[in-house]
Amino acid sequence: MTGAALATTVAAQTTAVSQATPVVAQVTAVEASLLAFVVLTALATALARDVLAAIIVFGAYSLGMAALYAFYRAPDVALTEAAISAGVTTVLLLLTLAKTTRIDHDVAFESVNVPAAGAVGILLVGLLFTMGDVPAVGSPVAPVWSNPDVTQWYLGESYAQTGVDNTVMAVLAAFRGFDTFGEAVVVFAAGVAALIVLHREVFA
Repeated sequence: MTGAALATTVAAQTTAVSQATPVVAQVTAVEASLLAFVVLTALATALARDVLAAIIVFGAYSLGMAALYAFYRAPDVALTEAAISAGVTTVLLLLTLAKTTRIDHDVAFESVNVPAAGAVGILLVGLLFTMGDVPAVGSPVAPVWSNPDVTQWYLGESYAQTGVDNTVMAVLAAFRGFDTFGEAVVVFAAGVAALIVLHREVFA
């Protein structure tokens, strides 16, 4: 089946499904556990006074985010989060800490900034009000599937336009080329910073 035929078939199926009752998102036990873990580790990272403890908890937070991305069926983002944030960033922070002075603290956590906590609470409540409009994970009526003018065009034309079999990679490397180039610049800057911290001229 050609890309155009595949896009037409998927679009027809999506149109038929979209006429049915929309599937409302429901928080499963796994999703709730991951969300609670991410929130708790984020709070612990922000409030921890000891730098080493903050780095370790931040690594756990990154792994939780990677698991959450994988649960939401975004394996490419999950792999990036696990490799860069939980892996490389944690190592760089530990190396930086080893090259600097670690300050001992008598108190484990910082005191809570009440105005900032109130602002975060208001934002959280506002976000929770939007949860009713979020489709379930994998729902065929989600906007990413029910917009044949965009997503189905990518599915049908990515290979013809770029010659890349993987549609996700085609979008990242070609259609989002400027954005991906910006991400590459960030990674390059991080590599230069790592070399400066390690007092090295090249990676070896």
